[in-house]
Amino acid sequence: MNKNYKKLAVAFSGPSNSGKTTLVVNVSNILNQKGYKVCIVKHDPKDKAIFDKEGKDSDKFTKTGANVAVVSPSRTTLFKQETSTIDEMIELFGDFDYLLVEGLKTLPLPRISVFRNKLDESYFPVTNAIAHDSTISADDIPNNIEKLDLNNPEEIISWIEKNAKRV
Repeated sequence: MNKNYKKLAVAFSGPSNSGKTTLVVNVSNILNQKGYKVCIVKHDPKDKAIFDKEGKDSDKFTKTGANVAVVSPSRTTLFKQETSTIDEMIELFGDFDYLLVEGLKTLPLPRISVFRNKLDESYFPVTNAIAHDSTISADDIPNNIEKLDLNNPEEIISWIEKNAKRV
């Protein structure tokens, strides 16, 4: 049987500690439980994420400057010595139902910005919807931006179904 994948992409933005990662994890868990294939791209703008342990073979290989793939029975890890475009990531992932991108504010995807405690108006021009909790007044969100309940991932998924970009 040939499965038709949805190939829907959406981005999540917001300041540090606003709840972006928690929201992406909650949405991904629900979608996975429903049988969908989910891919996630995390933007690391300060290049501070650490993916390998000092002294391991893959770390030694990566330090040579080569691109390295580590293949095991349950996963493939790719260490590339250059950045990738979103199109390259989509190609690498192959078939999927949902691509959830955390960060990459300039990426032309429908975007949910996440806020707790304080709104940051600098996100408004790139935002289609704001997921917020009770610490943010909906009255402070511009009328042209949809308002979503940060603590209701099913509502977020419903918004994604209607608004995500098919890639």
